[in-house]
Amino acid sequence: MPDFRSTRRQFLEGSALAALAALVPRPLAALAAMRPPGPHPTPRPGVNASKVLTAAQLAGDPDAIPAFDAVRSIPSIADGIRCHCGCAGRDGFYSLLSCYEGEGMARMCLVCQGEGRIAERMHRQGRTLDEIRAAIDARYG
Repeated sequence: MPDFRSTRRQFLEGSALAALAALVPRPLAALAAMRPPGPHPTPRPGVNASKVLTAAQLAGDPDAIPAFDAVRSIPSIADGIRCHCGCAGRDGFYSLLSCYEGEGMARMCLVCQGEGRIAERMHRQGRTLDEIRAAIDARYG
């Protein structure tokens, strides 16, 4: 019969490795696979960027500021895009715009940030919301 006992040191080393593995970022495809399926939302009439976090509110997350600035410039576009990171299933989330408001899920989420940058760049290029959605779906969906 096998001996499943381990020393304290073996246990601690195994626990540390398991914790480290949990911290390693998953590939974007794995994150996208975690999201519940669903369509892109319809942009809400009169939506604006007044709730998007400001650079001052993001002082602890300076790398996220460009993505927040991008989304702040296109609130009605961001409101018509479904986020692919899994946050779309959380209470209070309606669209990609929601990821940049309130607690600011996009502060740390590379999927939210990437979708925001794609949307802003394509909008600047004159692309339609449907074209932007298709590009985001192709990349993250």
